[in-house]
Amino acid sequence: MPNALVDRSWPLLTRLMGAHVALYRRSGGRLGHTPPGLPPMLLLDHVGARSGVRRTSPLVYTRDGDDYVLVASKGGYPRHPAWFHNLKANPDATIQVGSRMLDVRAHVADDEERARLWPKCVATYRGFAGYQARAGRTIPLVVLSPR
Repeated sequence: MPNALVDRSWPLLTRLMGAHVALYRRSGGRLGHTPPGLPPMLLLDHVGARSGVRRTSPLVYTRDGDDYVLVASKGGYPRHPAWFHNLKANPDATIQVGSRMLDVRAHVADDEERARLWPKCVATYRGFAGYQARAGRTIPLVVLSPR
C-alpha cells in the first residue's frame, strides 16, 4: 500500500483498532484473539515514551517458546510504530493473549535472533514479507518475555 494511502487511511485504521481492543477486552479475549482469516492477535498495554500515557495496541504475534514476538512493521511504513518507541523507553509491559494476562519485558531482537525469528513471523503472517520489501528499513522484531 503506498504511504500516501496509509497516511489517509490512518484515522479509519485507528478507529477500527479501537473497536477491536474494546471487543477483545469486553469478551474476555473470546473475540478478537483469532479474527476469521487473520493470524492470532494480542493486546499490548504499553506506556508512552514521552507522554507517560498508558496505551493499548492490538498486534499480530508469533510464539517462540515462552516468548511472544512482535513485528514492528507499521504496515510497511518507513517509520517504526509508536508502540516500538514506547517499548524501547519503557520495556515493562502487559499483554492479553486470549483470556490470559501476562506481565512481560521487551527487548529488540539482535541480528542473529532476528534472522532466526523472521521466517517464523512470515509463516504466521505472509504480509510481513511485503511490508519488509517496501519499508525502506529493516523492520525490527520485539521479543516479549514473561516476567
